[in-house]
Amino acid sequence: MGINRRSFLKVLGGGVVGGGLVGVASGSIVTPGKFKAEATVPPKEFLGILVDTAKCVGCRSCEAACAEANHLPVPDIADDSVFQKERQPTVTQLMVINRYQTDQGEVFVKRQCMHCNQPGCVAACLVKAMEKRKEGPVTWEKNCMGCRYCMPSCPFDIPKFEYHSANPKIMKCTMCWDKLEKGEKPACVENCPENALIFGPRKQLIEEANRRIYQKPGEYITHIYGEHEVGGTGYLYISKVPFEKIGFRTDLGTIAYPEYSKGFLYSVPIVLLLWPAFLIGINTLTKREEDARRKGGEKR
Repeated sequence: MGINRRSFLKVLGGGVVGGGLVGVASGSIVTPGKFKAEATVPPKEFLGILVDTAKCVGCRSCEAACAEANHLPVPDIADDSVFQKERQPTVTQLMVINRYQTDQGEVFVKRQCMHCNQPGCVAACLVKAMEKRKEGPVTWEKNCMGCRYCMPSCPFDIPKFEYHSANPKIMKCTMCWDKLEKGEKPACVENCPENALIFGPRKQLIEEANRRIYQKPGEYITHIYGEHEVGGTGYLYISKVPFEKIGFRTDLGTIAYPEYSKGFLYSVPIVLLLWPAFLIGINTLTKREEDARRKGGEKR
């Protein structure tokens, strides 16, 4: 029995919808329990970094150290002109320091990947190129297929894609994962002359942040940014001014981003499984129809 392209589309379309529903309902593709355990539930302890913005003086030593550690162009940290506008991390600069003028004076803020406890970028990655390490850092591996779903999935707009590279990568802070594997501290922490950065277990960092806040009530506001935002982050901040005044998003809520997209993500594997077959089928049927038309024209 023959089949034309229109019939093929109908059959495959029904298969995609039906297969997706069966997969989600039965758990045969990705079970909710398995997805949750691997992608959204953090272990008991993560490592992280506490940033005390009251101590940062904007020397940008961390910028230089980060560039050296990641084999990127080292910025001229003596150039104060960079503070004239707010900056974002780029493919060649994985972290930046911004300066804000506030009613409490100048405040300098370090900006980089926040290393979410339940990362939206990891949940959105179709090939697991993004990975949340059990130690806490969110890293990127070379099996990336370039879909860039991680970019809009990040509430902090951090992952950057090397559009002009022959072998493009997603560039972002990894909390110096290669150094952590050797038992070393992140480069930015090691090179902060003012001790504005503290590295350690996240639970202990929260305790230290609370200690500073309540021992010096006039020096800090009573909020640890990253303790609860989007389910919690590896980077934690304390400040003497409200966070919305120094470039932080305060509209994110406390729900981790993967929680919003579970229903869609459960159906993704069936789509990925059938999509190549769909393309091959369309290609084969199109060639078959073209051959038939060509033969018909030759007979006439």
